[in-house]
Amino acid sequence: MNTTRTPAQVLDQLVTATNAHDIDGLVDCFAQDYALTDPVHPARSFTGSGQVRRNWTTVFHAVPDVALDVQDVAVTDTGFWLEAAQAGTRRDGRDLETRMVFIAVVEDGRITSAHMYAAPVEQGGPDINAFFAAMTGAAPPGRHDVEPAGTPRAARS
Repeated sequence: MNTTRTPAQVLDQLVTATNAHDIDGLVDCFAQDYALTDPVHPARSFTGSGQVRRNWTTVFHAVPDVALDVQDVAVTDTGFWLEAAQAGTRRDGRDLETRMVFIAVVEDGRITSAHMYAAPVEQGGPDINAFFAAMTGAAPPGRHDVEPAGTPRAARS
């Protein structure tokens, strides 16, 4: 293991390798027993750098121009927090546009665990009032008759 890399250096290699589509350089950022937790989608959680390789091999093949654009970072002596936009064009011609937050623990020069929050960017869709109404059961899912505060009912047509 590379015990000389700091969390900042691991983060730099992670971003550089991702944008260069360097699968070996990317996988080298992760410990063999790396554990990813996806708190929002628990079934997507996994263990092992082999799964990192499978995931990113798929991404690099399916989205040949995929790029990671760092939005913000915070680095400590034990890890880092990364907010990023990921964009590219899929082989079927459709755009890929996602946003993610990746909170990583680094030990012995490699990422040993992380929490990831990632989702496709949704253009349009319900506004914040409709979202919270549907989430809390204040409106049935799929109904779009929840209007922003101050919008008269007669204005909906």
